[in-house]
Amino acid sequence: MARIELKNVTKVFDGSVTAVSDFTLTVDDGEFMVIVGPSGCGKTTTLRLIAGLEKATSGTICIAGKPVDNVSPRDRDIAMVFQDCALYPHMNAFRNIAFALKMRKVPRSQIIRRVKNAASMLGIENLLHRKPAALSGGQRRRVALARAIVRKPNAFLLDEPLSSLDVTQRTSVRTELKAIQQKLHTTTIHVTHDQAEAMKLADRICVMRAGKIVQIAPPLQLYDKPVNRFVAGFIGSPAMNFLPGRLEITPDHLAVILGEDTIKLPQRLRPLLLCFNNSQVLLGVRPGHLSPVESQDKKDNTITAVATLVEPTGAAADVHFAVQSTTELVARLDIRKKPDVGDKMLLRIDTENVHIFSCEEPGENLTLPAAKSS
Repeated sequence: MARIELKNVTKVFDGSVTAVSDFTLTVDDGEFMVIVGPSGCGKTTTLRLIAGLEKATSGTICIAGKPVDNVSPRDRDIAMVFQDCALYPHMNAFRNIAFALKMRKVPRSQIIRRVKNAASMLGIENLLHRKPAALSGGQRRRVALARAIVRKPNAFLLDEPLSSLDVTQRTSVRTELKAIQQKLHTTTIHVTHDQAEAMKLADRICVMRAGKIVQIAPPLQLYDKPVNRFVAGFIGSPAMNFLPGRLEITPDHLAVILGEDTIKLPQRLRPLLLCFNNSQVLLGVRPGHLSPVESQDKKDNTITAVATLVEPTGAAADVHFAVQSTTELVARLDIRKKPDVGDKMLLRIDTENVHIFSCEEPGENLTLPAAKSS
């Protein structure tokens, strides 16, 4: 196990394309870190820099306290699982898993023991005689993970290892992956574009955008306290709703005016928002913080919405609404309370869980203490 540190790391391709910019991140010994972000944001490049498959243009990478910028990939003592598994097609599962140990001239008896132990962890003991072509996608993933485990490396680097699996396989392998990491306590960096996967696996999540770090925090903190609109919209499914309005503050009044609707905010937010009085802002509210109002009498903290699409998800339904003809939002409602398409409904906003974002890029979350001083 090892602590991994990246300090001001930048990677520029062909002298003009910046894939990773001034990237500083510390992954603690035994931590499960997930790097998440949209396609093309630099996640895989970051992983390849740590592995030594790419050389940083500037900055320093340390593993177990030692700089590795000039250390070859094979001498960094890390195991990487690629998106395509990268199994040798002419070798059976046993030989694929054992290959790195054989190259290191590990004794045969020890190879057999370690391969069987890793296979047992992943439930593939009865598949060791099969070649990759005779394995399902989930089984190939397990073989690739077993190949990483047998090496007993300082760290695991996982490049979207679940991306091509179906829902059932993804859930199963993800559960096994988390259980194994908790058992082995191996430092792990997992790259994915799937925020739901990140939320379920990570001790901490690093959110990237356009080659830069946007926010690093435990999953719940990212969900509850996103630093800006990008994180708020990227973390959470369905995504957070953003309603344009005007902040209105008087000695006894703190509210966002959404057209004809008034959303009264908690007074605890007054010190953070006072200097933004009369500013155009975006009110952020998650789908689960909207609820139907039984009475049709218009009240504060409610908005009038017309259902445009209903997506049942089991006990709940994600209902799409049009608000004031110009804004769309999604509410996650009890399936028994869902409207029909075309129905008009009053929705109450849980104001204890709203966020206020700046309309200007990068759309800072003004309801966080750091936003006021920035």
